[in-house]
Amino acid sequence: MNIDLYSIAHTLKNKLPFVWDAIEKVNEWLFLLRYGSKVNKVCVSCVPDGFNLEKMCEVPTETIVEFFERQPAEAFTFFNPHKFDYKSIKRLQKNNSYLAYLLLDKSTERIAGYCFNRCFFQGKGFRGRMVDINYRGRGLGTAMNKILNEVGFGIGLRLFETVSKDNVASYKSALSASNVRVVKEMDNNELYLEIIPE
Repeated sequence: MNIDLYSIAHTLKNKLPFVWDAIEKVNEWLFLLRYGSKVNKVCVSCVPDGFNLEKMCEVPTETIVEFFERQPAEAFTFFNPHKFDYKSIKRLQKNNSYLAYLLLDKSTERIAGYCFNRCFFQGKGFRGRMVDINYRGRGLGTAMNKILNEVGFGIGLRLFETVSKDNVASYKSALSASNVRVVKEMDNNELYLEIIPE
């Protein structure tokens, strides 16, 4: 069931984007009906020292686009959940079923990390994250996984993600921040994981 949802979503998104857009609108409406009141009550307690956590909708779109533009091409080898242009980011900022957050360095207000739970009204969420090239090696990927877990589990979702074993940093981050169950080994050395609440 989980694999089917994942596969269908990616097929629609890549091959029938107009159908995907319509489904996203319906999903957003149903997600708000089921989880809207819970989302507003979530309190995140595991933000790393020296950083502020901001909702994606509260950060200027231009700032987020600039964050993605300054990342090297290799950063997108394993990270391509959506488009990164102004229009696409603006749309995500308005999507109430896309629970996205930014870690901002308190000393510079610079975006150090981006993370999200793409949520579905059936009770599933798919998490993802990216750490700024200049902030790697500080444990921010693991911290963002914990934030996503706190939000997702806090509103009652089952959480999933795909991670490539070739993407060593992300793979280690996924394992160190969470209990996981391998749902399936996929093509291209990817693992489809369910995140298990502690």
